Amino acid sequence: MPLITWWKVVVLERFAQFVGRAGRAEFWWFFLANLIVSVILSLLGQASTIFTVLGAIYGLGVLIPSIAVSIRRLHDTGKSGWFLLLYLIPLVGWIILIVFFATAGNPGVNQYGPPPAGEPALA
Repeated sequence: MPLITWWKVVVLERFAQFVGRAGRAEFWWFFLANLIVSVILSLLGQASTIFTVLGAIYGLGVLIPSIAVSIRRLHDTGKSGWFLLLYLIPLVGWIILIVFFATAGNPGVNQYGPPPAGEPALA
């Protein structure tokens, strides 16, 4: 999927969709885009306070979409979105979630719906 189409689907159409499934590519491209923007705003924030404020606004702006794509990614691996609460356990919970996010999703239909678009369905 081209980057412009991906950005439209993830940000504009599914920004607060907590049901369904998100493939690894969708999750990790979203993560990478947010990481790049956050690092740039953080570096610019050292030069001017306005960029610190913009970074805080950006962080609040992507909070809901980040939670939504994380829950959909967990759904793709057959896990409940409540597993996202593992973030509350320092280090160990974070490592467990990174493993869940990096794990391949269920290839067929699971309790959260069909596989994400672009991934083959077996059943």
